Amino acid sequence: MSERPMIRQILRSDYDAWRPLWDGYNTFYGRTGPTALPEEITRATWERFFDTSEPINALVAEESGHLIGLAHYLFHRSTTRLRDVCYLQDLFTAESARGRGVGRHLIEAVYQAARNAGSSRVYWHTQVTNQAGRALYEKVANHSGFIVYSHEL
Repeated sequence: MSERPMIRQILRSDYDAWRPLWDGYNTFYGRTGPTALPEEITRATWERFFDTSEPINALVAEESGHLIGLAHYLFHRSTTRLRDVCYLQDLFTAESARGRGVGRHLIEAVYQAARNAGSSRVYWHTQVTNQAGRALYEKVANHSGFIVYSHEL
């Protein structure tokens, strides 16, 4: 990568540039067409970034005035730690910017935000088929061996 992207907090004025990244992230995980997230969820997610009573935060990667990546994360309590933990819920890099370190820079920025907030750990999930993402994750974190189960209510 010729220059390091600027990693910064999301701004209200970023919506039009954030939305294609958000849609790309959701498409990557199969949430498109008939399985797309309802617009109400996207609107609520966007609003939560700017609500100081919400634990959800958003960072973006910017290069030459264009958003090329996003990271959404939140803090929560843990029954096994005294300090909060940080869950990196969403991480996405525009296809045109992949392989240039953008994802790593976003993860490092989340690490720093978690340190600043006094968190004791950052963790995330990904699909087993996300080979490109997992290649990066193996370099910047430890795989704990956990398998995730969920049940929709």
